[in-house]
Amino acid sequence: MHGVTVRELLQVPALEDACVVAGHDGLDRVVARLNVMEVPDILPWVKSEEFLLTTAYPLRDDAAAVAELVDALDERGLAGMGIKVGRYLDAIPSGMVAQADARDFPLVQLPDGVGFDEILNQVLTDILNRQAATLARTERIHRGLLQIVLSGGGLPEVAEELAELLDAHILIADDEARPLTAAGVAPPTERLRKSGVLSRDGELTLPGAPERGAARVGGYRLMVAEISAGSREHGRIVAVETGRTLEPEDLTALESAATVAALVITKEQAITAAEGRFQSDFLHDLLGERVLDRQEVQARARGFGWNLERELLVLVAGFDTTSAHERRIPGAPPAWERLVAAVGDALRERDPHAAVVAIGGRVVALTGGSESDRPVSAQRALGASVRGAAAAVLDSSLSIGVSRAASDPLALATAYDQAVKALEIGRDIHGSGHTSHFDDLGAYRLLSLIEDRRELAGFVHDVLGELTGSEPQPEELRRTLRVLLETNLNVAETARQLHFHYNTVRYRLEKLQQIVGEFTTDPGLRLDLHLALRILAMDQFAG
Repeated sequence: MHGVTVRELLQVPALEDACVVAGHDGLDRVVARLNVMEVPDILPWVKSEEFLLTTAYPLRDDAAAVAELVDALDERGLAGMGIKVGRYLDAIPSGMVAQADARDFPLVQLPDGVGFDEILNQVLTDILNRQAATLARTERIHRGLLQIVLSGGGLPEVAEELAELLDAHILIADDEARPLTAAGVAPPTERLRKSGVLSRDGELTLPGAPERGAARVGGYRLMVAEISAGSREHGRIVAVETGRTLEPEDLTALESAATVAALVITKEQAITAAEGRFQSDFLHDLLGERVLDRQEVQARARGFGWNLERELLVLVAGFDTTSAHERRIPGAPPAWERLVAAVGDALRERDPHAAVVAIGGRVVALTGGSESDRPVSAQRALGASVRGAAAAVLDSSLSIGVSRAASDPLALATAYDQAVKALEIGRDIHGSGHTSHFDDLGAYRLLSLIEDRRELAGFVHDVLGELTGSEPQPEELRRTLRVLLETNLNVAETARQLHFHYNTVRYRLEKLQQIVGEFTTDPGLRLDLHLALRILAMDQFAG
């Protein structure tokens, strides 16, 4: 319930001759209602934001109780107290005055000849008039802001209108405290940072500020309202006092603006979701070779803000586990939506015309790039951007596959297949959290083209024999064999890489030749062993 301050209450005609005897620093306390003290045990009947009127008759013979009453009323959140003297008290007790000053609790000596009924009528009428005016103003503000939205306006227009109505600086931030828009005369950004309103990165911080209501952060008085729709939080809207003093009733206007802002955000999210489905369906058809008209592809891509009329890399990112844990943000969109949005933001920082959609439980992106860019841009920059975006959403590593560059949009289906192969084979070879380019797969590219997996498994068993087991000894022998082949049968270098004694590697070399044959003198067998180990490394045929 909105009311008046004690300072404003003293301006009604019945209290023009009243005298503030203590608690001058508390005159901005809010008075929402009045009460009259007629009994000694008044405490069970009082409420916060009440202004208590009394003749002190119930306590006329107990000066100590009068002084203690101030402490009790202040602890219960009362706005102040008005006392009539002359009939039961010659003067307000000094102990009471001292306690009121200590607590900034307004203590008012009421004028002679004015009845409580007159004070009650005038004050309550003033409160009701103010509330009616506030409601009317709030309704006007709400209708004005709503009209902006109905006319096609967005958050910038809402912020501009509110800044003008409140004569304040308005900040609207999303659910992760990132500013979306601002309006009105702004204090210097550096001052806002020093005061703690903004972080060094420009994000809204407001240390110690409530989710809603008024607060003082640094040297600024703020009002904060939460932007929410149902149980879903979308952010906060903040008014920073730079012009006129922000009044308690301005919070109602701010909350009305927050409701309208929630409507704007919900509308934009619905549009984005619909566009996302159209984009995903189109790209799904393009990569599945169901769209074969080049002009249609380019026209539809331009409509989505994509540029497919250039060399493109296809990037496919997938989670390495099916049990990834979402970094939950109360009321935020589902993790998958946030992941696609985060990856899109990360890629579009380096390529504003990149296409990013979700297809089959993976994030698929088309971004500009050429073969000369591949080592640095595609593998490092792209991989780091995408994994960084994913880490903010899910507790799971992300593997990434990158295609060759495609210069024709109708060749993107082939590039997509390359990226998928790079993702799947790269994860099998290198493990989780790796970025693999199709051209770096080497022999694995050829092996991935063999559809008869039983034939590959049979080849592995024929070449490696008992080394295909999953027990510790076969695994250790396979590891030794792999390093021997990689070092061109250099026993000393193999021992160094494996941290083994030279004689241990010599012993293992003899054992390996007993199992797989004389590979040290047979180049063809060495090639077979290379291939068998690569097939086994793909983790599809072990055992």
